[in-house]
Amino acid sequence: MPVDSEHSAILQCITGHPSSEVRRVVLTASGGPFRDWSAERLGSATVEDALRHPTWRMGRKITIDSATLANKALEVIEAHFLFDLPYDRIDVVVHPQSVVHSFVEFIDGSVVAQMSVPTMELPVLYALTHPERVADDGVPAFDPVKLSPMTFEPVDHQRFPALRLGISAGKAGGAAPAVFNAANECAVAAFLAGKIAFADIPRGIAAALESLKGMPAGTREQLLAADSAARRRVQEMFKC
Repeated sequence: MPVDSEHSAILQCITGHPSSEVRRVVLTASGGPFRDWSAERLGSATVEDALRHPTWRMGRKITIDSATLANKALEVIEAHFLFDLPYDRIDVVVHPQSVVHSFVEFIDGSVVAQMSVPTMELPVLYALTHPERVADDGVPAFDPVKLSPMTFEPVDHQRFPALRLGISAGKAGGAAPAVFNAANECAVAAFLAGKIAFADIPRGIAAALESLKGMPAGTREQLLAADSAARRRVQEMFKC
């Protein structure tokens, strides 16, 4: 059972429906702390800036992933495998309020969304009790008026290239997703340590994916080798 809020939302929407009835799913992204920042301003973003997430309180690494949208790329890859959907039927939209956690569009045009206040308590509980539900007073009551307005925006792939890089890695398959993940982890660690700039994170990912494309992924050992090679590539690139 998925625990991430986006995948939990999809599960809640499609439970009881065969995959043949699903036209596509739409994952929502908060947009992170830099949603309104220009590309020029992003060049000077600090660790403190990146850790100021507007709606979620999370660990440092995942908060940086939210700022780059690398986390959303990983969620797209996960949705591909969790729900057996091709990548061209998985979309991402920016939803700053983090109230709608995902949409499912069915083949008849109907769209079902799972909504709640931003909390991880609900998806964790649902994972433990699926397909049933149990009463929980810990999640605040849903007030659509107080939670309005709810807005949706397209992703700016020019300012946030990590999402595109991750989805491309997922489509490439093989060791590419492992390379993406490892390069991102290494680059984020370097950014948090003050060794590279925020804009260097996707640069490191892109370099690793380009230099290590086509690596074998048939065994666990080969995947671990791809992981290690990606980390070395980022470390060598930034001399860190």
